Amino acid sequence: MGRGARSVWRMTRLFDNLDARVWGADVAHDYDRATAEMSAPDVIGPTVDFLLEHAAGGRVAEFAIGTGRVALPLTAAGAEVHGIELSEAMVAELRRKPGGSGLDVVIGDMATTRLPGEFALVYLVFNTITNLLAQDQQAACFENAARHLGTKGSFVVETFVPLLRRLTAGDNFKPFDVSPEHVGIDEIDTVEQQLVSHHYDFFEGRAKYSQSLHRYVWPSELDLMAAHAGLRRTERWADWSRAPFTEESTSHVSVWVKG
Repeated sequence: MGRGARSVWRMTRLFDNLDARVWGADVAHDYDRATAEMSAPDVIGPTVDFLLEHAAGGRVAEFAIGTGRVALPLTAAGAEVHGIELSEAMVAELRRKPGGSGLDVVIGDMATTRLPGEFALVYLVFNTITNLLAQDQQAACFENAARHLGTKGSFVVETFVPLLRRLTAGDNFKPFDVSPEHVGIDEIDTVEQQLVSHHYDFFEGRAKYSQSLHRYVWPSELDLMAAHAGLRRTERWADWSRAPFTEESTSHVSVWVKG
């Protein structure tokens, strides 16, 4: 699950991202089409290569495994992938795919649910850390990742960088995607650190409005959560291809190591 790497997560009206009901059958059925650009080879290839390197042949856990966009190609590349997923409907879509029936997936939330065993890598992609709508929930997710990791194990997170630098005085709205198929506009609450993504989709002659709610989080804030969980940051890149992370970056891929 997730909002999209500055692309789009089209979904039904959302008030509590931790409520499994909002990730129901309608959303799950449309998920792969709505996020098709994130399954393109130029996106998945570098993602899988990066994660394989950090797994170093060990067991892998994906928090919010969804419909298997990353887990299935990572498994095909030789990794032993296990997953946590809040939505049974998303897992049902995963099970319908080749190789999906063989993945070990536990139904539960990524902040508290525990998979058995120890892992060399835990990863959380596609902005999904922002689906946790309070700071303590996001911190609990880091603590849960740390509990899953063995010594020297890695926690990898991919998420967006808030667009606050691009806001003008008195402005709380910022477009992040404008195309013939989709218009996306972020509504940003700088007091409560909340963000509503408004989506206008145009598909097969139909227009659809939806929105999703997020808690945006700064990279330095994630570093502090990691430190409290016993993890230390070792890498931060602008993307999976290891482009340098700069003040102009709109997303980041960060790695924290246990021990």
